[in-house]
Amino acid sequence: MVEHGVKPRALPQSDTSKPLLRLLRLAQTSVLIRPAHAGAFDVLRGDDDLVLGRVPGAVLQYALSQGLVQQNGELLEATPQARTFLRRALAEADTERFSAQHGELTDAVLVENKGEISEQSRIVRRNLDDSPLSSMARLRDKAGAAYFPAEAIDAGERLASDFERGHLQPRITASWEPRLAQQQKGQRSSASDLSDSALAARGRVTKAVMALGPELSGVLLDVCCFAKGLELVERERQWPARSAKLMLRTALMALARHYNPVKASSPAGLRHWGEAGYRPDMARLVG
Repeated sequence: MVEHGVKPRALPQSDTSKPLLRLLRLAQTSVLIRPAHAGAFDVLRGDDDLVLGRVPGAVLQYALSQGLVQQNGELLEATPQARTFLRRALAEADTERFSAQHGELTDAVLVENKGEISEQSRIVRRNLDDSPLSSMARLRDKAGAAYFPAEAIDAGERLASDFERGHLQPRITASWEPRLAQQQKGQRSSASDLSDSALAARGRVTKAVMALGPELSGVLLDVCCFAKGLELVERERQWPARSAKLMLRTALMALARHYNPVKASSPAGLRHWGEAGYRPDMARLVG
């Protein structure tokens, strides 16, 4: 039998996840619990003693201590809290599987209250494919170097940030917010309702698009701002296969030069063929 009054150790999620969920599923209907070998317990069906599964003793202790199951002799049944716990665990598992299927998940350290005396850090899950440029940043050329340089990726992220901050993303859902301003004849356009930072962001996007021209700005907006894949861009623009990647690299490099223009080195001094004290003959030049 399971010993009561013994506080179970805190088990890692990897140790309790599958056996605990299996135990809670089986205990949704009243089952019997009997000791097995090596500290484990067999879960049996009550009417014919058919063995439904086996769980470690530490997992059973954990479920009892958390109030997920209750035991009366050999009879074991799940509590109402177990149903809530089971639904939440299954929902989180489904979300994790979907994220892992459509992205690359990794653990990252998030530092909170950075710069203060009492800094706190915690482990969070991060999706490396949260934006189109995030996945493209890991592409390599034949030599093994990054196909998209870091400055090109940073330029694309900067454009996407300004595009979002300027509220240029088209609305695809209904808005239930009250209309605070109605545009009437003689009134200013809706841009007057935007904040100064949003207007400044729109201005930066406009300057970047004009600097690149229509040949490069289109693919840049499609990928960075509208999150379109390279294959979709090629189909919509009827480009050859694998040409969008080259066009995007060219556009991102041009955008990086737009944000950080190369300063031309000024000459040390004016040079001329005249000797010291030379002055041009203005009368001859005018005549």
